[in-house]
Amino acid sequence: MDKIKRSNNAPVAQTATAQVHAAIKQRILDGDYQPHQYIREASVACELAVSRTPVREALRELVSEGWLEAIPHHGARVAAWTEKDAHEVFEIRLMLEPIAVRLACRHMDNGRLAYLKTLATQMETLTESSIDPEACNELAALNHEFHRELISASGNQRLTALLDGVVRTSVIRRNFANYDATHLRRSMHHHREILQAIEADSPEWAESVMRSHLLAARDLHASFPESMPEASREIPN
Repeated sequence: MDKIKRSNNAPVAQTATAQVHAAIKQRILDGDYQPHQYIREASVACELAVSRTPVREALRELVSEGWLEAIPHHGARVAAWTEKDAHEVFEIRLMLEPIAVRLACRHMDNGRLAYLKTLATQMETLTESSIDPEACNELAALNHEFHRELISASGNQRLTALLDGVVRTSVIRRNFANYDATHLRRSMHHHREILQAIEADSPEWAESVMRSHLLAARDLHASFPESMPEASREIPN
C-alpha cells in the first residue's frame, strides 16, 4: 500500500489518523482483513509509514463505529457481521426508514431527485454484467449514497442522524456477490419505484415500497452471514 501522504494544510496527527482510519476500513471492505482477524498497531504503522499514535487513534475510532471489536489483553480485531446483527439493524431500519421516505415526498427538490435518478441509473448499469469485487464495492457505495440522500431529503435532522450509522453499516456490509440476477433486478426496481412514488407525490406508495425493499434486503443479509475465519486468524500473535 502507498505510504500516507501528509497535507501541509492540517495537523499531521489528525490527518494521519483520518487516513489510517480510511485505509483500514477499505481493507475490511476489500476482504484483505477478514472477520476476527487481529489488526496490529506495529504492522499497520510500518506498512503506512506512520507512527503508532495515529494507528492507535484510528483503531479506537473503528471500534466505536463497530468495524472492529476490542478484545481485552489481545487488541482489536475485525468484527463479524452475523445473522443477529442483520436482524437488529433491520428492525431499526424497518421502523424508521419508511418514515423518512414518507417525509421525503414532502421535501424533495428537483435537483436532489435528479441526483437520485442518476445514482439509480449507475447502479442499474453495474448490475447488467457480472459483479466482481471492485463492482461490489462500487455498488455498495452507490447504494449507500442513494439511501443517504433519500433519508436526508426527509428534512428531519434527528431522524437522519439516527439512521446514518445504521444504514451505512448494513449497506456497506452487504455482499452483493451473493445476489443473483433476480435479487439485483428486484432491488433496482425498488429504487426506481420509490422515485416514481415520490414524483407522484404519494407518500403511502413510497413508504410501502421502501418497507418491501428493506424486508427483501434483510432476508438476504440473514442468509449470507460472514463465515467464521480460519483458526489461524482467531489466535492473536
